[in-house]
Amino acid sequence: MPVTASVLYNFVHCPKRVALDDFGDQSRRDPLNPFVRLLWERGTLYEREVIADVDRPYLDLSAHERRDRERLTLEAMRRGEPLIYSGFIAVDDLVGAPDLLRKEVGGYVPGDIKSGAGEEGGGDDTDGKPKLHYAVQLALYVDILERLGLSAGRRAFVWDIHGDEVPYDFTSPQGPKKPETLWDEYQSALADTRAILDRTLTPQGASSSTCKLCHWHNFCSDDLAKADDLTLIPFLGRSVRDSMQTSIATIAELAAIDPEGFIDGKKTVFKGLGPDRLRLFHDRAVLLKSADPRPYLRAPVALRMPHIELFFDIEVDPMRDLCYLHGVVERQGGSNESERFVHFFAEDVSPDAERAAFASAVAYFAARPDAAIYYYSKYERTIYRKLQAKYDDVCSAEDIERLFDPSRAIDLYGDVVLKATEWPTRDHSIKTLAKYLGFKWRDTHPSGAASIEWFDRWCRDRSTETKQRILDYNEDDCRATRVLLDGIRALA
Repeated sequence: MPVTASVLYNFVHCPKRVALDDFGDQSRRDPLNPFVRLLWERGTLYEREVIADVDRPYLDLSAHERRDRERLTLEAMRRGEPLIYSGFIAVDDLVGAPDLLRKEVGGYVPGDIKSGAGEEGGGDDTDGKPKLHYAVQLALYVDILERLGLSAGRRAFVWDIHGDEVPYDFTSPQGPKKPETLWDEYQSALADTRAILDRTLTPQGASSSTCKLCHWHNFCSDDLAKADDLTLIPFLGRSVRDSMQTSIATIAELAAIDPEGFIDGKKTVFKGLGPDRLRLFHDRAVLLKSADPRPYLRAPVALRMPHIELFFDIEVDPMRDLCYLHGVVERQGGSNESERFVHFFAEDVSPDAERAAFASAVAYFAARPDAAIYYYSKYERTIYRKLQAKYDDVCSAEDIERLFDPSRAIDLYGDVVLKATEWPTRDHSIKTLAKYLGFKWRDTHPSGAASIEWFDRWCRDRSTETKQRILDYNEDDCRATRVLLDGIRALA
């Protein structure tokens, strides 16, 4: 079977998906997630927008059939076309359709147009790094070009959603603690993908953050539950599971061990797993297998109770790079009856609308300087820093830092849930924990991804029902944060 860029992309996210896509019972697949469909549509639209604005001559092969595109792409490269759009290249069992092929000294360098950021990770003070799922796709194109004798070197590029050209270097170590190059990663992924397609390797599934959008989600979730798989323990990932499972194969087995028997000084017998994390995973396994599992505190917490509490959540469309909603549930005197939902919505997709919503939200918080603010994860702070840099006439950087000062604003996820609590659940998302505490969202399939899809729909039809669905979802997220705060206070 041919190895394509999409197969390698899927392999990086989940090797099991590669096997299921080719050999699984297709009747067991979930319906295509609307947000995934939106990603495809927006990716195609963004690619067209970018290529329409290219200010240099290029050869467009997008209108040709596949069999003609391969021949035309080879002919174009051999005559030295400076830039080729929508080419098609293949050799041996490798098949690729790079968005761009750019002539450079010695040959061609491939590139892709992506409707996401070209790098991941990083933060306010650190740079990001290449995305592995992009890297293996680009490396496939480089590999094909090398085999055809048309490569300019082991490098590629991404034109990303921010309008940046992000280089991908396949020859340099990835870092001081990771001497492997991206080319090494590609070669390993290629070998394993071939083995899966040849049915000489049967990959295991694993629970991860990418599962919820996969069309095999329900099928795999059932399989993992039946297997009592270790990756159902929060933050115990595939690599740790794989290093443990020859000795400890299930959550029940992990719950039954004495972790000290697997610890030698500052190390454990399991590669990539330190003593503290082993003890933590053991505690979580014990909790999950308890006859009467209940959440508990593993460190003291101090959560003040001011008169006004603000439960805060935002919604962002990453494909438009737009923060379209700031929502707050305000509670006074600890009384749920006093709650009211306040929101600031970008009434269109323009910078002016985004700025107006941001300015209104900042003014709202500034008018309540003694209120405590609760949010879930550092995402809100990160986005507010970006908005301030984008609209520096609204407020100063110092204003944002004061807004999110820990004395006033509390990240319930990073500062409380992760540091001080344990829950008998498979993850620590706000959806999971609030549902555990009895909260119910009004929507049947609530998620941030769904909200983005609804917003995209609203941008096209301006339906009042769609807008209200977005607002209701955001309000429920804010109330869920309140439910979780009260649940933690009950533990304390």
